Amino acid sequence: MPKALLDYLGYVIYFWINEGAPLEPVHVHVVKGKPAQNATKIWLTKEGVKLEHNNSNIPPKDLKALLDFIGENQSTIIRVWLNRFGEAKLKR
Repeated sequence: MPKALLDYLGYVIYFWINEGAPLEPVHVHVVKGKPAQNATKIWLTKEGVKLEHNNSNIPPKDLKALLDFIGENQSTIIRVWLNRFGEAKLKR
């Protein structure tokens, strides 16, 4: 089940509440419109943000703006992740 986190440029940035066990490192999904399981996936790492895949086919200009926005809000996203999931590992 998705849980909306932020909206930016008409895109929904969200977590899936049931991320499985073991819990994956901190990441968000991004899509325009309704959340979907095959949405674009972005990892939050110690070095910044990293695009896993762009399954939502977000145009390059929007994708860059979204990556920048997520990077600028990384500490807030990690804090919300920690509150929701109880642990917050970062991908290397």
